[in-house]
Amino acid sequence: MKKMEILDITMSLSSRTPEWPGDVAFDYKLSTTKEESGSVNVGQFTTSTHIGTHVDAPFHYDDRGIKIDELPLDVYRSTAQVADVRGLEKITPEDLPVLEEGVTTLLLKSDTWKDRTQFPDFWPLFDPRIAEWMAEKGIRLLGVDVPSVDAETSKELPMHMAMNRNGRFILEGIVLDDVEAGVYELIALPLKIKGAEGSPVRAVLYR
Repeated sequence: MKKMEILDITMSLSSRTPEWPGDVAFDYKLSTTKEESGSVNVGQFTTSTHIGTHVDAPFHYDDRGIKIDELPLDVYRSTAQVADVRGLEKITPEDLPVLEEGVTTLLLKSDTWKDRTQFPDFWPLFDPRIAEWMAEKGIRLLGVDVPSVDAETSKELPMHMAMNRNGRFILEGIVLDDVEAGVYELIALPLKIKGAEGSPVRAVLYR
């Protein structure tokens, strides 16, 4: 039997993981050592819910939106198509691929976040019409290899809002550096945090 290849497309979380400017940095430490407890090491961490590879719940940008623990989990275990959009400063529906049968997730490889220990100075703009295109094609989840589907300085969040209007979902900060365009199975389940607006995930692809 051929061994299944699992591709980890998750950013590592450590003190070197860049947070959104002004947000809470990631910090992990042992709060109790085995020597102190006599039996086990116990750790603790503090972080933003939007650090590294994470999902946005609609509540992140809509006070009436559903929260992390209310998300439909089948969205985050799905057949995904990776599309190569490198070299584009703005990504529109016209730049997106013909979809393979059965695909319900689209992952966009822009390759603009080169150093994952630094918050990027630039990433492509995503045309809000992409959300309508997704709804027409039956694509429920959009994954991007950058910190956000909107620009860092945006307050109106046009892409987030378009996704919400069209009932689409968002996965941000995935790592597609070594992933070729094609169709994979995706697992990127959020933590079940009651009432939360976002959650880190462990995102993997496999065939």
